[in-house]
Amino acid sequence: MPQNVLITGGAGFIGSHVGEALLARGDRVTVLDNFNDYYDPAIKRANLASLPGTTVVTGDIRDKALVSRLFADGRFDAVIHLAAMAGVRPSILDPLHYEDVNVRGTLHFLEELKKRPKTRFVFASSSSVYGDRANTPFRETDDIHHPVSPYAATKRAGELHCWTYHHLYGIPTSCLRFFTVYGPRQRPEMAIHKFVKATLEGKPIPFYGDGSTRRDYTYVSDIVDGVVRALDRCAGYEIYNLGESATTSLQELVGIIGEACGKTPILDRQPMQAGDVLVTYADITKSRDKLGYDPHTSVREGVERFVKWYRDRA
Repeated sequence: MPQNVLITGGAGFIGSHVGEALLARGDRVTVLDNFNDYYDPAIKRANLASLPGTTVVTGDIRDKALVSRLFADGRFDAVIHLAAMAGVRPSILDPLHYEDVNVRGTLHFLEELKKRPKTRFVFASSSSVYGDRANTPFRETDDIHHPVSPYAATKRAGELHCWTYHHLYGIPTSCLRFFTVYGPRQRPEMAIHKFVKATLEGKPIPFYGDGSTRRDYTYVSDIVDGVVRALDRCAGYEIYNLGESATTSLQELVGIIGEACGKTPILDRQPMQAGDVLVTYADITKSRDKLGYDPHTSVREGVERFVKWYRDRA
């Protein structure tokens, strides 16, 4: 049976892919996006080409009156809340803005959902909530009391608010901890997009540390599959890791990008940045067992797909 789904941040990288998947199976989609200038708003508007027939509302999740009107008119079966200020390093420079958008904005939706406690809520969290941990892989049951950036703190705060509103009002909620998502439409400031662009243009890549930091890079189609599965199985309150469950070092990633581009990357070596962690690595046992989540795109395959997409756009 078709569902009526609201996607906040639906014109962005992950949101547009999720919307595309929902439309393909016959769901009705409403996108709320403020088209801010964190990166070129024209990119987000271009993403909407993949969402024909979608209702698009331009507005800010901090606008309580707008959010209330949206719910009054929408009769949504579910909300996928992806809208947020993203990025670890920028959050260190402007923590108050990150708190305002990511925490207060999320609370506006929870306040509406408490009046509609059967509406399912899927909240986009982040692997950054785990902090700088030596014990891997990261499990949803790990103690995570030491976030190392304001961005991470806001995402953990969002999870806690989601739990509180579920406890008080019974809102069915799934919190999804995304692990370094990449693929077509990836934001231009993110590593793989930035590295591919620089390599193809023969420009230096900002290379932080000695190259030994490792990330669990997750291809966007695998993430979308996890999001849709979490939406369809949203009941109670659950936290799920969505990652590829494999790690790749920065040095290895740059080598893979060089091979995919057919060029040798030029490295601009810089010290480790505040807020960065040494490793991210998802244990996806729970997601496999409860959601049937089964990611399968290797970093090499995913980077090759991304490079093809990037070149096709040029």
